[in-house]
Amino acid sequence: MSRADKLFAPRKGSGTLTIAGGRVVDPANSFYKKADVVIEKGVVKAIVTKSTLSNKKIDAGGRGILDARGKIVCPGLVDLHVHFREPGREDEETIVTGSRAAVAGGFTTVCCMPNTDPAIDTQEVVQFIHYKAEHAYCHVYPIAAITRERKGEILTEIGELKDAGAVAISDDGSPVEKASMMRNALLYASQFNLPVASHCEESSLAAGGSMHEGFVSTKIGIPGIPALAEELMVSREIELAADTGGHAHICHISTTRSVALIREAKRRKINVTAEATPHHFTLTDATIAESFDTHLKVNPPLRTQTDVKAVIRGLQDGTIDCIATDHAPHAQEEKQLEFDNAPMGLIGLETALPLGISELVRTKKLKLTQLIALLTCRPAKVFMLNAGTLSVGEAGDVCIFDLKETHTIEAGAFHSRSQNSPFGGRSLTGRVYQTVVGGNVVFDLTRG
Repeated sequence: MSRADKLFAPRKGSGTLTIAGGRVVDPANSFYKKADVVIEKGVVKAIVTKSTLSNKKIDAGGRGILDARGKIVCPGLVDLHVHFREPGREDEETIVTGSRAAVAGGFTTVCCMPNTDPAIDTQEVVQFIHYKAEHAYCHVYPIAAITRERKGEILTEIGELKDAGAVAISDDGSPVEKASMMRNALLYASQFNLPVASHCEESSLAAGGSMHEGFVSTKIGIPGIPALAEELMVSREIELAADTGGHAHICHISTTRSVALIREAKRRKINVTAEATPHHFTLTDATIAESFDTHLKVNPPLRTQTDVKAVIRGLQDGTIDCIATDHAPHAQEEKQLEFDNAPMGLIGLETALPLGISELVRTKKLKLTQLIALLTCRPAKVFMLNAGTLSVGEAGDVCIFDLKETHTIEAGAFHSRSQNSPFGGRSLTGRVYQTVVGGNVVFDLTRG
């Protein structure tokens, strides 16, 4: 067994565990104090403010007392937007390998997008995802396609997909080009109380582009994607949601105007939610000019510093509901192509929390409680998931991390099957030490 493999342990039913001596941060219950989290038979039994810490160690089954002194103890993180590539591209990621990356990053619940091969557009494929998820290290929920084969032509059987276990619908990776199709999707999905997650991109404006269209793209000669390509579709989805009453969820919001549109929509009480990725509140298009690193090629593209500031303002004031990674694994040989030919996307599950701590909390842009809410109870609320809280009776899913520890991200050492991250070699603050799912310690950094 390799050192990396020693860090992980499979879920084994409903575990029993006391996480003792840590500072518990549970924004869903406005709880922020030193306490023990007692988990019995896989669910939270109690939060005890008088510590019962002893020298007892955890045994191989994940039972006993886990010493969390000096650490933050929060609900397991929730990600509404990952790509696990299975079925179809298991060479890039599988549900099991993706879930390893998830728990290494503190995530206990993730939702996988349907741009697989075949697409998640039938009950059978939804059931396949659930079957594979039985062997995953965390909870994995499928997002089903809006249209058959994600071609934008025929609606899927939305009710059947929900019955099979889909938690939302999306054609992510591709926009739904026809407004009439998106309108019908919002109408039908609203009957089943399902969110419709939109990849907002006007394809004719984005066609041929590889990065944000602006001063930097002109300077270095790379074809650009204008901000308007996103903003037109954000505006469309808002008005369609207003017309239908359906729930439109805007994926990976990235521009100043998009944030303003969502802010105004919420003022109008329209049923719209939005997510932002760590790379869109951390990186700008200027970083591409420094290295031409294809790991920086993402969709939507990295924008300007002005846009980064707008995204952060949206996180601060609640305009943006949650942080999602858009974890998008690619094979090494694909990312080694020329910038224009390389695929878009980067992996993000293992760097999301330390990026949030380093770029938002340490810089005093967000309080720690705000960041944790954006990664736990708020995404859970958007997709109506039973996750993101340490309330008594809820799942014993927990993330334990050191808020102050600074470490260097080791390039090529991610637990994802793919390694396409631009953050290798970067020094970040905040490190996940243990992740608990259903009372089982599925990731423990100290085991290595």
